[in-house]
Amino acid sequence: MIRLIEDSREAIKDLCTQYRVLRLEVFGSALTGEYFHSERSDLDFLVEFLPLKQGEYADAYFGLLESLDELFGRHVDLVMPGAIKNPYFLESVNRNRTVLYAA
Repeated sequence: MIRLIEDSREAIKDLCTQYRVLRLEVFGSALTGEYFHSERSDLDFLVEFLPLKQGEYADAYFGLLESLDELFGRHVDLVMPGAIKNPYFLESVNRNRTVLYAA
């Protein structure tokens, strides 16, 4: 895992608590370091939220997304596991993911 994420674990935990995250995982080049460009690469996260009221999911999702963008100073892709429909991409993600936060 890249140092940028390792050094931000406490801030990540605080954001996950604030936005009612059940589980947050990192995957992709930020986890492996392979092909990760320190200035250009984005960060890829899987997120699951605690049970929320119907109207609260968008606020939690976009609030967390914006907060992670600000924390890392770069673009963040925030993916909910159920949104991954491509079986090859899902297999790749499942092989290469690490939990950063679990409630």
